[in-house]
Amino acid sequence: MVTQEQRRRQLAREKFLRQQQRRTSARRKARMRNAAIASVLGVVLIGSVALYTTGVVLGDDDDKANASAEVTPSASASGKAQDPCDKPAEGKVKTQTWKKEPAMTIDKSAKYTMKLATTCGDIDIALKPSAAPHTVNSFDFLAGKGYFDHTPCHRLTTNGIYVLQCGDPTGQGNGGPGYNIPDENLKDKSLKDNTYPAGTVAMANTGQPGSGGSQFFLVYQNSPLPPSYTPFGTISDEGMTVLKKIAAAGESTGAGDGAPNATVVIDKATVTKS
Repeated sequence: MVTQEQRRRQLAREKFLRQQQRRTSARRKARMRNAAIASVLGVVLIGSVALYTTGVVLGDDDDKANASAEVTPSASASGKAQDPCDKPAEGKVKTQTWKKEPAMTIDKSAKYTMKLATTCGDIDIALKPSAAPHTVNSFDFLAGKGYFDHTPCHRLTTNGIYVLQCGDPTGQGNGGPGYNIPDENLKDKSLKDNTYPAGTVAMANTGQPGSGGSQFFLVYQNSPLPPSYTPFGTISDEGMTVLKKIAAAGESTGAGDGAPNATVVIDKATVTKS
């Protein structure tokens, strides 16, 4: 027969076991919750480190670092400017490439202009055939083949250097025509104090001599750069208005270097001799 004291002790033991089970369960849940939080924080930290270590580079084809600048946040996502451009014209990007630079067909003593009919407005460029004949000849060839038509301007840099980069049919910064052209006009009088003045159109490259292809950049504000990028054209006043409109809309990362917020697509590129 169980005495009253034995019964009391049994109930106490059962109560203690129930308390221990609840505490064990609570600790298990806490460990799972903390592990999940740590995992999320780890992902955020890795992403933050990746953003912090990203620099501004200006490249062509494989997009190797050629010019760098300190990056600081610019516009926040919530402050994204409205897209000032129209929808692209219907058409497909051509993917043709060539094994070697085209034969020289331009008249170096003549005047040539390139018109970029973009979704944001026309950008007219006075080319420099006598100072950069290989570059102008290549653009005359590629434009005649429709190579630039329907291609996006894939990159806008708004911090350190101030350029819009175009000329890559892939829109990823790693495309080219299959051939390279030599560097030219690197002692142009306009390139003073390692600065590319606003209105300059110059070739992008991989940082190696003679690595230019089809990618080029348009300078909308004086930009400190070494004279390593062939300057081959000057943008008209009307074209600068269009370019500044694109720049004012900002870029997608908020870090000063990314895809432009504006829908910048070259509907048609034309080179004309006059």
